Amino acid sequence: MHAMQYEITLPADHDMRAVHRRIATKGPLLDSWPGLGLKAYLVRERGLDGSPVNQYAPFYLWRTTEGLNAFLLGPGFRTLCADFGRPAVRHWIGAGLRRGPAADGPGADGSAAAGPTLPGPVAATRLTERLPEDADPAEAVERALAELPDHPDLHTAAVALDPARWELLRIALWRAAAPAGVPGTRYRVHHLSSPELDRLPVGRHW
Repeated sequence: MHAMQYEITLPADHDMRAVHRRIATKGPLLDSWPGLGLKAYLVRERGLDGSPVNQYAPFYLWRTTEGLNAFLLGPGFRTLCADFGRPAVRHWIGAGLRRGPAADGPGADGSAAAGPTLPGPVAATRLTERLPEDADPAEAVERALAELPDHPDLHTAAVALDPARWELLRIALWRAAAPAGVPGTRYRVHHLSSPELDRLPVGRHW
């Protein structure tokens, strides 16, 4: 599993309805993308949820590097670069995954299974942590996995590691507003593409 995110910060007076329309139009294009575990279309809006900025910051969990490469080198990302400029793309090695109660049930993985479909996530939290020089990375990852939230509204949570910066990432998607006290940057989720979420292994990834 590979985690990936880029952040496009927009002017304070930017009409975020244009971003919402873009997501509504282009979001479903990745609903069946090969090799994609999930793409959460994350948005921050100035003045909401404590955000000081307007930002489009989609987050990805890739099942295969082939899917990741096909996206970054393909026409969809090329169009985004033409519209906003080419963003720096952060990349982390997946270390673990938890599927929450809000991701269980028929159709919750994005499939066409019969039966009622649970509501998709509407919020996300992301926390990054630079590991001290004397920290053991394996112990830090184990601790982060043990601390992944266990909450009725949890959809999906993951831990990933950037070994260039020795930075630990924790991401959680929520069916309702993120519970009070959960640390990290808060986003709203405007669409979720999850074509191969059910094929990502849960638990520790080593």
